[in-house]
Amino acid sequence: MKSTAQSSKAIALLRELGAADIEHPGGTLLAHLVRVRDRLARWEARPALQLAGLCHAFYGTDGFATALLPTDRRAELTAVIGPEAESLVHFYASCDRTASYPALADPSGAFHDRFTGTLSTPAVQQRRDFAELTAANELDLVDENPEWRKQWGADLLDLFTGFRPLLSAHAWRDCEDILAAS
Repeated sequence: MKSTAQSSKAIALLRELGAADIEHPGGTLLAHLVRVRDRLARWEARPALQLAGLCHAFYGTDGFATALLPTDRRAELTAVIGPEAESLVHFYASCDRTASYPALADPSGAFHDRFTGTLSTPAVQQRRDFAELTAANELDLVDENPEWRKQWGADLLDLFTGFRPLLSAHAWRDCEDILAAS
């Protein structure tokens, strides 16, 4: 299967770039990325979104500044995971969360790009992918770090309640099950 080969190649690249040695809440960055991909697989996300989950931190994020590759080297990641998955990774990494999260579920809401400072109005599928990846990412942190759950659980439940129109049934069920006790 193509996505399995891409996933293996992505893990090899992650190791080469040091993700197994970067500390991250709940262990190493590599362990976190694999768990995010696996959660998306359990939610029956399409292969490109699963690959994006595995690679979502390549360019750093608004919440995790460490980047494995600068954005001027996007072609290297594209060669490994394909253009659709890489585009999702770049979109995820580009998000100015404070400015974008409140309007994400609004079809006409602005998305703020932290790399360029530009505003856009992403298509519904792009918003869905972003919401699903965000939920998988944050739920992993809550699962792996009790302090994270204590500090952020209620806020995350509020956030994902706002994202609810964009989330799959599997993702929403996980959000409720994991965050309801927060």
